[in-house]
Amino acid sequence: MVTLRALTLDDAPALTRIYSGASIRFTTGKTLTPDQAEVKIRTALAGASEDPRSQWSWGILAEGEMIGLIAVRRRAPGMGTVSYILRDGTWGNGYATEALHQVVAFAFTTTGLARLEARHHPGNPASGRVLAKAGFTRTGTCDRRVEDGTFVPYETYAMRHDSTSAGKPARTFPGPTAV
Repeated sequence: MVTLRALTLDDAPALTRIYSGASIRFTTGKTLTPDQAEVKIRTALAGASEDPRSQWSWGILAEGEMIGLIAVRRRAPGMGTVSYILRDGTWGNGYATEALHQVVAFAFTTTGLARLEARHHPGNPASGRVLAKAGFTRTGTCDRRVEDGTFVPYETYAMRHDSTSAGKPARTFPGPTAV
């Protein structure tokens, strides 16, 4: 079982483990330093007091240990994006899918968002499977500039609040335990 909770400054060491090794291969490719982890957490905590709020971030916990991070960002009225990352070694257990189900339920019942979008690197098809299992539909690709100046065609996905999966209502999960 996965639980989500608000980040605390004590999470910086766990965040540096999450943003390292194979987990960052399709993100920045750079390990997060302890100072950068603390800044990331402070930014999330500051965002929690914004009004109107534009970002929600949670630690993903499995068996009481923080193994990932998931976030929703408001990009436009009624539209947000979702992102997630899990520590290498925790993949393939359904943790990202379960966390995504919880965040989708939260986003559509609490934030006023009616549409969520996500994307993933084409070299990371497992992330696309996570999105599909959570009820997202593939919508195409978008070119994203990477550090070397080239463009990579990221796979794009979307979900509307009224979405159904395979003709059945989307599965519902309780929202995050703390926001």
